[in-house]
Parts: sequence; structure tokens; C-alpha cells
Amino acid sequence: MLEKDCIQSKDFRNVWTGGQKTGFQLSIRLTYYRGVWLSQLRPATVIVDGEKFENDQITWTIGGTVYSQEELKYYGDVHWGLLKPAVLTIKKPGGLATGLHDVEVEFAYSSSYMPPEMDELLSKLTPHKRRLVLVN
Repeated sequence: MLEKDCIQSKDFRNVWTGGQKTGFQLSIRLTYYRGVWLSQLRPATVIVDGEKFENDQITWTIGGTVYSQEELKYYGDVHWGLLKPAVLTIKKPGGLATGLHDVEVEFAYSSSYMPPEMDELLSKLTPHKRRLVLVN
């Protein structure tokens, strides 16, 4: 079941590769009722406890498929719907410490009924913020 907030508390965890913490994950939900095609998404920025992650540090998993932020623009035939959370995987050697973290996620998307100039304006909207507990 999805939570009301964009940033979901479920799935906030470290990522392990070969016995080493290589980053962390968090789930987000789209709050736009129509959903979006992946090509409408603009690259995300994730800020945790003041540390900023962006560009190739972040991948998106939607519908079980992993996409780099650069790849999103090529998928105009893949839809991210309101009821399907996306998992953002952030590269961070050593992952995050166990405990409370202040998490912000900034992302925007274009809409077919909005002029292209609005993309820049939409990207400056207030980020989604939430305090989450990491237990692993």
C-alpha cells in the first residue's frame, strides 16, 4: 500500500554489492493523477542530510526495469502510473548510517498541455521532503 507522501518510508535501505555498501535506495510515488511517460521526466536530485546526489549517481527502477537518468528521455512508450512506486538507487560508497535521515527529492516532468517554458519553472517547485529511518 502506498503512503500519501511522494517519498515512501518503505524500501529506504542501503544497497550491498559483494559484501560492501555501495549506496542506498528509496521509493517515490508520482502524485500526478494521470501518470507520465518516462520521456516526460526530468532528472532527479536527491539530498540526504545536506549531501546532494544527481545525474549518473541516480538510477530509476520502474516496473522492474532499471533506467539511468540519461536514458529516461528515450522511453516515450513506458508509462509510470500513479499507483506504481519508482525506486531510486543512489550510488554512495559506504551507504548511509543507521538512524534518522532528512531526505529531499526534486524532480519534474513536462505535460502535454503546458508550454515548454514551464519545464524550468516546474523544476523549481518545492522539493518533496521527509525524515526517514534507515534500519540496515
